[in-house]
Amino acid sequence: MTKGLRVGYIRVSTIDQNPDRQLAGIELDKKYIDYAGGKNLQRKEFESMMQFVREGDCVIVHSIDRIARNLMSLRQLVIELNKKGVTIQFIKENLKFEPNTTDHLATLMLSMMGAFAEFELSIIKERQLEGIAIARAKNDWKTQKKLTKTQEEEIGLLIEQHVPVAELANRYKVSRPTIYKCRRPKDAQKEA
Repeated sequence: MTKGLRVGYIRVSTIDQNPDRQLAGIELDKKYIDYAGGKNLQRKEFESMMQFVREGDCVIVHSIDRIARNLMSLRQLVIELNKKGVTIQFIKENLKFEPNTTDHLATLMLSMMGAFAEFELSIIKERQLEGIAIARAKNDWKTQKKLTKTQEEEIGLLIEQHVPVAELANRYKVSRPTIYKCRRPKDAQKEA
């Protein structure tokens, strides 16, 4: 097998999170970064990475929950990469899956860690639904407020000035996702 590239894959849920910490200090030839929730399977950079990697390459990921949130997709991903001749390595869990090798302990650990990640996601969803139900019962449930075009432009500029999203959400009395939608396209940022 030829010596390939070391390809990093990083996923953070929001633009507020710092992607640099995930593979800090690890030498990489190429890096792909997605800003998307774990359950979102349509990740542009992930798909680009999957098309890019070739036999002999090694995909390096901080932890399994950065690349998959359920056991079935995690196993499928490892199999797909290994079939292409690509190694995948998870730093936090200290697991490495190489093509044409069988490490039964690593496979067991992958299954256990994947199951824990899936369980954790279901607990988070359950708590979220409980919180929403309690807020609705108290009549404290926020209805989505609409922003004016002027407010959206103001928020876009403030995001560029690195004003925290939580602060903007409180200031304009809207949710964080509403604030994220106000980000200006990169072309508009360059013109400003």
